[in-house]
Amino acid sequence: MSKISATILTFNEEARIATCIESLRDIADEIIVVDSFSTDATVEICEAMGCKVTRRRMSGYGAQRQYATSLTTHNYVLSLDADEELSPALRQSLIELKKNRFTHRGYCFARLNFYCGTPVRHCGWYPDMQLRLFDKRYANWNLHDVDERVIFHDNVTPHKIDGDILHYRCSTPEEYRHTETNHAMMMAKDIIKTGRHAGLISPYLHGIKSFFDCYITKGGALDGNVGRAISLQRYHSTLLAWKAVRRIINNN
Repeated sequence: MSKISATILTFNEEARIATCIESLRDIADEIIVVDSFSTDATVEICEAMGCKVTRRRMSGYGAQRQYATSLTTHNYVLSLDADEELSPALRQSLIELKKNRFTHRGYCFARLNFYCGTPVRHCGWYPDMQLRLFDKRYANWNLHDVDERVIFHDNVTPHKIDGDILHYRCSTPEEYRHTETNHAMMMAKDIIKTGRHAGLISPYLHGIKSFFDCYITKGGALDGNVGRAISLQRYHSTLLAWKAVRRIINNN
């Protein structure tokens, strides 16, 4: 039977982490947790459930995921976030995959995102394909602060398997706004690294484009009030990111 190392990034996730870890039962042969100095009971819960915990300050999601991968023992790595869990269908697919042994260097599956407990089928939130199981001998995480991806050293087409990652993005609109604000600051740094500049009205143009992309192009309107709330937050997050780009560039 093939073996899998699972990695989880955590920060103050005591309310969710046990469910995430439990969904990995009979699948992960080890669980590596990289914690960004939680101040709640996250670390204690992880240790009590048999995880190997390392503390490291967060400098960006790509770098943090790659660091977690470097701590793993087995060649195949399954990466999850603390607010994610494997659906029963995906658990079964992975159990069968382990029994039959791996035949591909990378595997992808859909992610079903939830907004305040509501599954979101549009807004670009589903199927939201994720390459989360891979052979680390042939791949690395890129070092983007946000929108991080697994990058293979050669041309590899990941194999799709059945089942979803269940991603509980937030419990309240306030939590979602807080998360998106943090992501906006990281996004600004990535934008600056590309050498792009922002004019006076650029933040508003990018914000409006993001809203219409989410609400119209990606069908957010079909998700009713939830789709509208997500699209409006996309506008505000993008606006904030590009305003930060202007501020950082102008102060240098």
